[in-house]
Formats: sequence, C-alpha cells, structure tokens
Amino acid sequence: MKIIIAGAGEVGFHLAKLLSYESQDITLIDTDRERLNYAENHLDIKVLKGDGSSLKVMKEANVSSAELFIAVTEHEASNITICAIAKQLGCQKTIARISSTEFINNNGEISFSDLGIDELISPEDLASAEILQLLDQSAFSDSYEFEEGALTLVGTTLEESVPFVGKTVKEAAKIFPDIHFMPIALQRKGTQYTIVPRGDTAFEAHDLVYFITLKEGVEELYRLTGKSKEVIKNVMILGGGKIGFSTAKALSEEGFNVILVEQNKIKAFDLADQLPDVMVIQGDGRNVELLEEEGLGSMDAFICVTENSETNIMSCLMAKSKNVKKAIALVENMDYFQLSQSIGIDTLINKKLLTANTIFRYIRRGEVVDMTTLNNLNAEILEFVVKPNSKVNGMIIKDIDFPRSATIGGVIKDGQGIIALGDYRIEAGDRVVVCSLPRALSKIESLFL
Repeated sequence: MKIIIAGAGEVGFHLAKLLSYESQDITLIDTDRERLNYAENHLDIKVLKGDGSSLKVMKEANVSSAELFIAVTEHEASNITICAIAKQLGCQKTIARISSTEFINNNGEISFSDLGIDELISPEDLASAEILQLLDQSAFSDSYEFEEGALTLVGTTLEESVPFVGKTVKEAAKIFPDIHFMPIALQRKGTQYTIVPRGDTAFEAHDLVYFITLKEGVEELYRLTGKSKEVIKNVMILGGGKIGFSTAKALSEEGFNVILVEQNKIKAFDLADQLPDVMVIQGDGRNVELLEEEGLGSMDAFICVTENSETNIMSCLMAKSKNVKKAIALVENMDYFQLSQSIGIDTLINKKLLTANTIFRYIRRGEVVDMTTLNNLNAEILEFVVKPNSKVNGMIIKDIDFPRSATIGGVIKDGQGIIALGDYRIEAGDRVVVCSLPRALSKIESLFL
C-alpha cells in the first residue's frame, strides 16, 4: 500500500513507525530537514523535503498513484487544503488532522467528502474521550472495550500483596481455575521491554500487566489485585483549553460535579458562560493554596490538561499527595510515558499518540475490525473476524503455529465474550482478540486474513 504522510512531527513520525513495521510504501513530507533526517535514519521509509501543499512536491511524491494521503501537520487549514489537492490529483483516500471539534460535530452540514477529505481526526476530541473512559474504570491505568464490553482490556500495576505475584501464569491458573481474565502483555518495572506472557512467565511485584477480561472478570481483578473501583463524582480540571472544555462539558452532562480552573481571566469568563453547570475558577492552577481553597482534598479525580507538560505532571503529583484518587496528566513528550509507573501518576495521555493510533486503525479497516495500541507498551491489540478460508478456522488454539511474541486474549462468539484457552476450537464468524508485538504482526495476519 502506497501511503504519503505530510508532517514529520510526533504524530507523523509515530504513524510512519507503525506502518513501517508492515513494509508499507511510505513517503514522509516535511519542510524541516532535521526531522526528515531523523526519520530516514530510524525508519525504512522515503522522505521528501518540501511543503505538503505544493503541487510540485505532491507530483514528486507520485500522489496520483497513492492509495492514502495523511495530512498531520500542525496547521489545520493546511491539512484540509493538502487533502483536497491530493484527492484532485488522484489519491484514493485522504485523512486530515484538525484541531477544531466543530467540523466533526457538524459533519452532517458540511460534506467534507465532497471537498476531497474522507476522514477528519481531532487530537483534542480523542484525548477527551480517552479521559472519560479512564474515569469509568478508575482503579485501572488503562481500559478499552471490544464489542460494547463483551471483552474489556484493563491495565494495572501489581502490588506485592497480589496473590499470584511470584507465580507463573500456569500456576496462577491452577490456583484460580474459575477466573474470567487472561494476561496478554506486561512490562517489568524499570524496563522498556514488552513481554507477551506464556505459561512459564512469572508475575513480579510492580509489573504493569494488561488483562483481557469478561464483565464479571473486572470485579475479580479488583478483588485479586487488592484494588477497589473508586466512585468518581467530584472532578477538578486544570486548563480550560479545547480538551479541558470538552471534558468538562461531557462530565457535567453526565451528572459529575466539575470544577474547571483557568488562568486567563477572559477565557475563564467565556467558559463560565458556555458551561453553566460547571464551576469555573479563574486563577493559577499551580497555586496549591488556591486549589485547596476550592476543595482539592475532596476531589475524586484531578485532570491536568494545560499546554505545559511539566505543569501537568507536577500538579498531578501534588494532587496525589492530597490523596486524590485518580490523577490524569496530558503530556506532549512521548518519552514521559516511561516515567508514568515510577513517578506516581495514575495515567499519562498524549493526544499525538492517540491521533496516530486512531489513524492507524482507520488504515487497517476492512482487515482488522478493531485495534488499539497500548500507550506504555510496544504492543498492539487487534480484533479479527475469522473467515471461512482463514487458516485458523476449525483449529484448536494449542495446535496453531502461533508466534511466541503474540497471544490470543479472548473470543467473542455471537456477542458473548469467552476467555479462550488452549482447547478452544476457533470457528468462522468468531471475533478473536489478539495481542501482538510489531514483529509478529505479518505472521498473525496471515493466519486470520
């Protein structure tokens, strides 16, 4: 598949990295030579220096033969223009990154497809949706639902008191034979390596572990990990930008008590007018005394989404020191994800990473019905529909020549989730959820597609 990406920032680079694992024909366009040199030296892709909206540059990139053009520069208007031009020049599909959710919310009034844009992606909208989902499973660091909760992915850090710490996966399964969850990926504390657990993999204290679970398995995980689902009712949000605004609006509409702190006086008054059910406070969110006066100690969750990553991290650490149950920080630098376990913040989110993963999911549409990339781990969770001609159709799981760097987490049959063990027979129509490291993706796809 020939794919052209305009914009070699964090979104464009991460997207090119994901696609390069699959030997796609990638061309990355940017005006910054330093960015392009870095990408060229680290990825197996082509690079082209120039303005993505230039006809000369587009023709040099052979846009007429491209199957997909992705515009993810930092400028919304440029992305829309680039996609419109690319479509006119013969590109089959286009995706534009935008910052305003207004275009997405009013997509019915304006036909962007007529303009040549097949898909609009808003990082701010994705970040707000991610925050809402994290608050729903508040004891876990990450969560993701497949088929409206038939199977759920949750991530948590194991404390020393967890009963299966020190035991292998196989030993834990014998001790807890009636459990309704399956470990699919883990990361040891202090390392950056992702492990796909097998029967002989031992759980260790402070492991960050991701589980696939049924609805009843979520409660079992709470019990076994010593965590309890915190009731989130009172939420304080620091930062009244687009993410803070949309998050506050959505939470207040769902009945949460929301306090929004914004430093800019004019913006604070505007937010108060637009959010009648939200208490808007004008002040510096770094002022601990101000936050305490506004009831920080009684908050169930603290969400920090200012434009400064360091402010967000430090403010969340301060909130955790005041015993706030859940702290979520927005960060711009993806390197900070390696710190999330050690510094004490429940969850870090990065809108650029969310954007790249969402675009990647769109690219895979038709082959994979759903997918997500774990923010802290170098692993992907994919949902395949088994076809009659799939190699795995009719096979028992333990008989499948499955790569060691991948595992089946569960199966959805007729809308019902199943934790599928080695003796389960896969049949056409089953929806199979697989966890895979990037190097095993092509082998996994060959088994299902």
